[in-house]
Amino acid sequence: MTDVKIKIEHKNFESPETGEAKEVIADLNITLKSGEFVCLAGPSGCGKTTLLNILSGLDKNFQGHIELGQSETKPSIGYVFQNPRLLPWRTVRENLELATKATPKFLDSLLATMKLTSEQQTYPEQLSLGMSRRVSIIRAFANDPDILLMDEPFVSLDPPTARQVRQLLIKLWTDRPHTVLFVTHDLREAITLADRLIFLSNSPMSVITEIPVSIPRDERQYEAQVESFRNKIFSDYPEIFGLL
Repeated sequence: MTDVKIKIEHKNFESPETGEAKEVIADLNITLKSGEFVCLAGPSGCGKTTLLNILSGLDKNFQGHIELGQSETKPSIGYVFQNPRLLPWRTVRENLELATKATPKFLDSLLATMKLTSEQQTYPEQLSLGMSRRVSIIRAFANDPDILLMDEPFVSLDPPTARQVRQLLIKLWTDRPHTVLFVTHDLREAITLADRLIFLSNSPMSVITEIPVSIPRDERQYEAQVESFRNKIFSDYPEIFGLL
């Protein structure tokens, strides 16, 4: 497991229409503790996906510094995108075997945890969206990454399916803890999952505040507990209300 220190002074995008530079991230400072599950919550379009792309190394055009752990060995990073991105001509099992170096036994255990053992020889077009998202989560965990980035992986799922997949994700993470940075615009989802919430501003994105989630994990299954904590956040930080 790996600590992550993020310091982004500036991140700009050039408009293809005008050629003018627009600042999307400014003076962003975030630290993730080893093994911590952190949720980023902020308005759509504020730069959350851009931040994950920077952390993953997909976007290197920024001013700042990212520190991933203390060892000389470069930490491995897993990335769960909004779109599952499964190869349609390969089965679930083949998609996982192609993208990971996990042993067959380890894949078996991940498939069992995510309740997909009976679907492993199924092709992606035959899966529900919820199942496809579970496969993409397994794919990220299978390489046993030091850091796991998750970009709204449950967006567009119906509430019962999203709830089921969240529960399975927490079981998987509890069994195999990783340092997780999870992007969402759903505050209830963030409270259910996270050790700590980080609230982000509109573009140019910066941190508004950070709030530890004090609800014991075994009590987060109760909607009343989650709703009470959510209401307290809005009461204590009214400026957040209009951003989510």
